[in-house]
Amino acid sequence: MKPIIYYKNIDRYRYELAADYQIIVKIRPENSIHHEYFSLTTGGLLTVKAGYMWDGPSGLAIDSKDFMRGSLMHDACYQVMRLGLLPQSYRQVADEELRRICLEDGMWPIRAWWVYNTVRMFAGGCAERQINLPENRILTAP
Repeated sequence: MKPIIYYKNIDRYRYELAADYQIIVKIRPENSIHHEYFSLTTGGLLTVKAGYMWDGPSGLAIDSKDFMRGSLMHDACYQVMRLGLLPQSYRQVADEELRRICLEDGMWPIRAWWVYNTVRMFAGGCAERQINLPENRILTAP
């Protein structure tokens, strides 16, 4: 019998968080959410834990320093929604928080406006609930 390897497909990620990161966001769930790689309290404290992987700014966006914190928060919030731990009604708030953080980090207002409108128009499917996400499935080979 051939030996089998077990692995996860994470090729869509470009960054891995090296230390825990906390930020207060305007997303206030009814109950606190706890996951292996993030938590979100009823008071809006989002903690993204070391080891969390995300793809940074998506699409044609440039991975600049004024976009990294926002992309981390946005990807974590969208993942919470994909997992069904947070209602889709928070999507617009997550998008607004992305714009706020990018502006705080020095992004030009016109670019922040473009980022916000782009996620509003095209990112809805990224926040939709998915039952069996590929990154949660253990694959085998051969």
